[in-house]
Amino acid sequence: MIDFDPHGIEVARFSAKRRADRTIDELIGMSRLIVDDGKIDAQEFGFLKKWLQANAEECDVWPINVLNRRIQHFLEDGVLDEKEQEELFTLLSELVGGRPCHEKVASFATMLPLDAPLPAVDLGGKFCFTGRFAFGSRNDCFEECIGWGGEVSKTLTMKVDYLVVGLMGSQAWAHSSWGRKIETAVRYRDEKGKPIAIIGEDHWASFIV
Repeated sequence: MIDFDPHGIEVARFSAKRRADRTIDELIGMSRLIVDDGKIDAQEFGFLKKWLQANAEECDVWPINVLNRRIQHFLEDGVLDEKEQEELFTLLSELVGGRPCHEKVASFATMLPLDAPLPAVDLGGKFCFTGRFAFGSRNDCFEECIGWGGEVSKTLTMKVDYLVVGLMGSQAWAHSSWGRKIETAVRYRDEKGKPIAIIGEDHWASFIV
């Protein structure tokens, strides 16, 4: 039997979301402490790794899933080198910049003309990426996409199936160069009837992480 609260929301689903929100808030607070001194040392990295292991149940929640994936990649050779430290520091700094990450991303996402409802993602489709990504660099996204059998286009054409928008961007997206790709995709989708899907990186990442 499924239980509902007085507002008609499934209790179990609400509880899961509340747990995920608490976990993200905890990650944000911990990340702020880590980046506060301007660097990440081995002890802080070890603590972050243990925290992710202890919260494995929430590792499928964005952006925790992206952070966990990046750390597992860094650990492949057993050493966190200087370049990887810088990458991780940049990622954590982006995540905690200004407001808590999930609030900032939610606010930004509501300003974007993303598909609603969001479509299932065919990983064998043709993708174009725009914006700044918590997942990694643009090339990281390209490689991941190709690794799953997809095609990548650096320019937006009517042959593209999905425009993936990095959600670590500015709310002034419409005035940026990558905002032009979004505007073009909207025109293809809404005016020309081209079935191009405009999705956020969190939705794309949920199919591959």
